[in-house]
Amino acid sequence: MAQGSNNNDAFLGSAMQFMQAGQDMAQQFMEFLGKTSGASGAEPLPAADPQALTALQKQFMDQQMSLWQAMLAKQQGQEQSFKVSPEPGDRRFSAPEWRDSPIYDYLHQAYLLNTQYLKQVVEVIPADDDKAKNKMRFLARQVADAMAPSNFAATNPEFIQRALETKGQSITDGINNLIADFEKGRISMTDESVFVVGQNIATTEGAVVFENELMQLIQYKPLTPKVGTRPLLVVPPCINKFYVMDLQPENSLIRFMVEQGNTVFLVSWRNPKEEQGNLRWDDYLEHGPIAALHVIREVCKVKQVNALGFCVGGTILTSALAVLKERGEDIVSSLTLLTTLLDFSDTGEIGLFIDEKGLAAREASIGNGGLLPARDLQNTFSMLRANDLVWNYVAGNYLKGQKPQAFDLLYWNSDSTNLPGPFACWYMRNLYLDNSLRVPGKLQMCGQQVDLGKLDMPVYLLATREDHIVPWLSAYESTRILGGKTRFVLGASGHIAGVVNPASKNKRSYWVNDDVKADADGWLAAAEEKKGSWWTDWATWIKPLAGDLRAPRKLGNTKYKPVEPAPGRYVKERAV
Repeated sequence: MAQGSNNNDAFLGSAMQFMQAGQDMAQQFMEFLGKTSGASGAEPLPAADPQALTALQKQFMDQQMSLWQAMLAKQQGQEQSFKVSPEPGDRRFSAPEWRDSPIYDYLHQAYLLNTQYLKQVVEVIPADDDKAKNKMRFLARQVADAMAPSNFAATNPEFIQRALETKGQSITDGINNLIADFEKGRISMTDESVFVVGQNIATTEGAVVFENELMQLIQYKPLTPKVGTRPLLVVPPCINKFYVMDLQPENSLIRFMVEQGNTVFLVSWRNPKEEQGNLRWDDYLEHGPIAALHVIREVCKVKQVNALGFCVGGTILTSALAVLKERGEDIVSSLTLLTTLLDFSDTGEIGLFIDEKGLAAREASIGNGGLLPARDLQNTFSMLRANDLVWNYVAGNYLKGQKPQAFDLLYWNSDSTNLPGPFACWYMRNLYLDNSLRVPGKLQMCGQQVDLGKLDMPVYLLATREDHIVPWLSAYESTRILGGKTRFVLGASGHIAGVVNPASKNKRSYWVNDDVKADADGWLAAAEEKKGSWWTDWATWIKPLAGDLRAPRKLGNTKYKPVEPAPGRYVKERAV
């Protein structure tokens, strides 16, 4: 009985500590919000409703006591009547070690209760608007994720078990992994020694047929005996490298496009160095898509080209087409936009990083020249999914001493790019902050007042349902902005996995509905779900727009001769 009493006392003591820890975390978070609000020059945050806060505290204490009692019952061989489960997709506590020991079983569930409590406290704190509230939610999540017991050696049973199994070697390996990542300046997400650009990723055959200071234009070798007369220009994002669309043959969207009988050209953006630090938004339009379209017309001897843009590449491409429209150049006969924003009224969590004060500071430092470093961009995107892209590797690489597995998509994710300061600041100011692109005539680009509503070519719009960078509801707004007949398709999964969804694997699904007159929710309610990849749907849509079939031409021509084999040297330049 004495031993059981001691165990009960120990658990009760632990429960009291965790209740206090949860309350302290919430209190410190509220104090932090108050300080940061005052430091930003805004009015201090009003206090939370004391009655609502008291009710939350009582509920929290009741839940902690229920957990404590349930764990005691489990120790005595009874069924655990109260459990706290992670949110769907949270794999931090999935290993059996977290449940085999009553200490760690209790530890991780008490942490989950603390996290729930912190989130609930945020909801009762007043906020000026939705963006301020979302910023509180984001910060609370960062705090909660960082405090997880899985992130610390003393509170992670997987660390202890692996250390015992390897007789301490995992600890040595973890320290060596940490030192190596310190030298690289970033967390290793994959075994980078496995991949070489141009050898086992970005291997679709082709040649660079044109280049300037900003980009190389790649023409891919045909893979069919006949090709459509109308070529296809692909404009990928300049934030990261293009080869996310050409990883390996089995998951290469570029190769799939070529296999459908398209003559495919692609803009390979340069990874800017200090010499390119003065480039502006207009430069990206003029020397990116506009230059590429003119070259393609000459190479293929055609009047019109099909065009496709991905993410910010789609925003750049659409802006360039609006400039050409004002110049009287009707070059593009169809437009495909993949997870692209034209209306920036809701930009998801990425928009939380862009506010007037922070942007003014960036404009003062790099707005007239300089670089936005690749590391800053990568860290920002990683924090949007910190558990998956930060803490998962802290626990795996450093605590368990493991080497991350080879994964082509994560290799690409680590191969970030710089951005010229003037380009980045203009983009954030005029699009993210002011949302001016959707307003006819408000923005001047390349000397032209642009109006996206004048773009009257057929449009294929793809959004993805779980996209945290381009929310699909915002992407749907493009149906109201562009002037042409629009096909809107909603893919499953997120910003990258939803796009890179090979047709050959027949995974996931997508939703279609020809009627885009309804709002986004109405569109989805009436949409039909189809199994497999959106790639096949797009291939069916683009086929009649590719023109009559003819024998393929050789790469380039007498004026634009092949410079070097694809993928070219620009994509191989890594950010320092």
